[in-house]
Amino acid sequence: MSLSPTLKTNVAAISIFASAGMAAAKFAVGIAIGSLALISEALHSSVDVVATIITWLVVRVSDQPADEEHHYGHGKFESLSALFVIALLYVLAGGILVESWSRLREGAAPPTLSAIPFVVLVIDIAVNFWRARALHRTARQTRSQALAADALHFASDVLGSIAVIIGLVLTGLGYAWGDSAAAIAVAVMISILGLRLGRSTIETLLDRAPAGAWEKAIAAIRSVSGVVGVERLRVRMVGPTHFIDAIAKVPRTYPIDRVEAIKQAAQDAVSKVLGDADLTFTAVPVARDNEGVRERIMVIARNSGLAVHHVTVHDLGEKLIVGIDLEVDGDMELAAAHEVTRVLERNIREDFGEDVEVDTHIEPLEPELPHGTDAAPERVETIKAALARFAGNGAIHDIHNVRVRDTDAGEVVNFHCRAAPSMSVIKVHESVDEIERALRRAFPSIKRVVSHAEPPRA
Repeated sequence: MSLSPTLKTNVAAISIFASAGMAAAKFAVGIAIGSLALISEALHSSVDVVATIITWLVVRVSDQPADEEHHYGHGKFESLSALFVIALLYVLAGGILVESWSRLREGAAPPTLSAIPFVVLVIDIAVNFWRARALHRTARQTRSQALAADALHFASDVLGSIAVIIGLVLTGLGYAWGDSAAAIAVAVMISILGLRLGRSTIETLLDRAPAGAWEKAIAAIRSVSGVVGVERLRVRMVGPTHFIDAIAKVPRTYPIDRVEAIKQAAQDAVSKVLGDADLTFTAVPVARDNEGVRERIMVIARNSGLAVHHVTVHDLGEKLIVGIDLEVDGDMELAAAHEVTRVLERNIREDFGEDVEVDTHIEPLEPELPHGTDAAPERVETIKAALARFAGNGAIHDIHNVRVRDTDAGEVVNFHCRAAPSMSVIKVHESVDEIERALRRAFPSIKRVVSHAEPPRA
């Protein structure tokens, strides 16, 4: 799911003002009472302010679409900004540890206690808890690493403030080292935060596949009708988008438009399980185990750009005999047509073996009929009556949807008819052919007859 870029920028902008206000309050109180732990937490919050400003700027860039120089979009700008924030966190943690050790060694005076620091810290905990939850929710919805980093910062602020309260309480109970120990605890939490954030950021920059994404994507593609198998699949994240490269096997008998429909179905399936996904789908045609001899021959002819029909196959056990009707341009010279036939037969032998016997019948390709016009209604009724008469009371009946068109090449007749649902296709074809021949004999001006047989209405 991809949400509006405005959502991310608005959430980041609100966090800037909240971070700055709380950081200033903690720093002022920390200086006033001399608490290293509170000053450390204020500096931690100051880094959060810097990080949030960077986040606010980066999400405005990362949501821009791909362009001529950034073909995968600008999502990795978020990862780079996260690395910069990590560096700031470790510099801060190192400085706090050095100062805390120095105070412990020198025995620095404990801070002056009052109710003010506790009030500030409680308010800070409430504000940071609310912001962490809001940012975390938005980061999950938008898959934003920058917002996820910001959410972790505020969550660590909550723990840091709790550590400072514990340190101040220990100081109030007479343990002078309580404040410095709390500052060390803040530094440790900052370091753990940096480690956690750094791991996910570096994994993204190194194109590590997100956990579970590969399994979900490959299962989604395999579930698409027409996909025989998945040969290879790779997944990587760029910002909130899953970029997936898949090489999938599809039946080689499928036409191009069917393969294109499979590609779109695979994109929809992957987007359903992963949300924002960009799929590059490479289809590899393969022969299925149940592919018959006729299908294989049709594939060979189609790959050669040839039109064949009436493919007959006789398996004599030791020898395979194949008969093919090959359509070529009617104006083509016999020598050229014979060469086309020779190449087709050679390709078939390469696929089935040299011992296969191939007989090819050459016939002229049916030309496209010229532009025509609908015949007069009286002519249509005459043709319809003749069709009904020729059908008689035989297997073919209910002649309907009769259309007659006049062309320069002659009349073209289309009609629908019905036959018993249990009747074989061969028997239907023979019966309809008999009617068509009778119609041509009765009307020599008819150039072509196209019939469509269907079972009776339910």
